[in-house]
Amino acid sequence: MTRVLVVDDQFLIRAGLVGLLRAAPGIEVVGEAGDGAEAVRQAAATRPDVILMDIRMPGMTGIEATERILAEATDPAPRVLVLTTFDLDEYVYRALRAGACGFLLKDSGPERLLAAVAAVGGGDGLFAPSVTRRLVEAFARRPQAGPTAALDALTTRETEVLRLTGCGMSNQDIADRLFISEATVKTHLNRAMSKLDLDSRAQAVVVAYESGLVTPGGTRP
Repeated sequence: MTRVLVVDDQFLIRAGLVGLLRAAPGIEVVGEAGDGAEAVRQAAATRPDVILMDIRMPGMTGIEATERILAEATDPAPRVLVLTTFDLDEYVYRALRAGACGFLLKDSGPERLLAAVAAVGGGDGLFAPSVTRRLVEAFARRPQAGPTAALDALTTRETEVLRLTGCGMSNQDIADRLFISEATVKTHLNRAMSKLDLDSRAQAVVVAYESGLVTPGGTRP
C-alpha cells in the first residue's frame, strides 16, 4: 500500500486528486494540505511514502516545503512528486535541486497520475525524456564551463552513465546504447550518485546539466 499526501492550494484540484487516488487500488491517502506549512506538519504526522506537491502556494512555497520535509524526515524519507504546469518550469528546476524525485504536469490524465505515483512510490524518478529536456534545458541557465572538480572522482563509465541520464534516457535505453545490462547501469549510476552525494535521479539530471556534461538545447544522443 502506497501512502500519499496531497498538497495543493486550489481546493477543487486537491479534491479531484484525492478522489482519484482514493478510488485506486493499492493507494491510501493519508492527508491533504493547502499550503507548504501545513504540508510540513502533515508529512511529519502521517509519514507518507509519496507527496504530490504543488509549487506556487501562499506562504511557504512547495520548494521550501520540500526542503523542510526532506531535511526533517526520518528514514525512509518521503518521495516528492512535483505538480506543475509548463509556465512554472523555473520552479520545477529549483524543486528538483531541492530533492524532489520528479514532476507531473497538472493536465496529465488519471492513468498518468496513477502511474506516476506508482513509479515514484517504487523508488523510480519520474522523467519522460521529452519533458525532462524541455524543462531542465530551459533553466540550466548558468554558463557551462565544463565538468566540475567533483566529477573527477567518477570513472569514465560512471561519467557516461550520468551524462546519458541527464539526456533523459532510461536505464534500459542506456544499457542498450552501451551494450551492458540494466543492472550494470544501475550500479554505475548509484556509485556516481554516492560519490557526488546525490539523493535522487532528479538531482543527478540537474548535476549533469550544471556540470556541463549535457549542454542545454543540445539534442539527445
